[in-house]
Parts: sequence; structure tokens; C-alpha cells
Amino acid sequence: MPLFIKTEFIKKEYLSNLNLRKKIIQDHINWVKTLKDKGININSGYLIDYLKKPGGGGLLMIECASYFEAEKIIKSDPMVRNNIVDWKLHEWIDITNK
Repeated sequence: MPLFIKTEFIKKEYLSNLNLRKKIIQDHINWVKTLKDKGININSGYLIDYLKKPGGGGLLMIECASYFEAEKIIKSDPMVRNNIVDWKLHEWIDITNK
């Protein structure tokens, strides 16, 4: 099944609103867990630098039958629904399996 990657960065106007950000991130974590419970292969996390400092954005990987199925699921992500991130969705192609 195809693998899709969502990259995201929190919008600047939400970086200083820690309480709202924490709530929506917790909603996002619960959303991912619910999808996993439904049998969807999905993982989500954030990027850190060599000093283990966050700031490189977030990354979500999901297996879906099509781009449009992945996009539909991603649009239900609380971080996307609440418009606190700029995001992009791409299909990942494994060059070793050709």
C-alpha cells in the first residue's frame, strides 16, 4: 500500500500560545491513537536537531490506498482543522522496491 508523508510547521502566530498549542497537540495525539485502533498504519512525531532541540517541524506517515484517501484523513487532523500548521502531503516512493 502507498505511504504518504505529511510535513508541517506550526504557524508563527501560535508559537507563543502554549496552552492552545498543548491542547491541540494532545487532541492530535488522541486522533492518531484512534486511527491506530481502527487498524490504520499511521505514525506521527516531530523533528529535533543534533542538540535534541525541537523546531524542525512535524512529520506524519500514513499508509492509504490513494492520495485522496490520505488527504481526507489528514484534513480531519485537529492540527489541520484548527489551522495552526502549514502542511504539505506527498506520496513517498521507495526506490529500492522498483
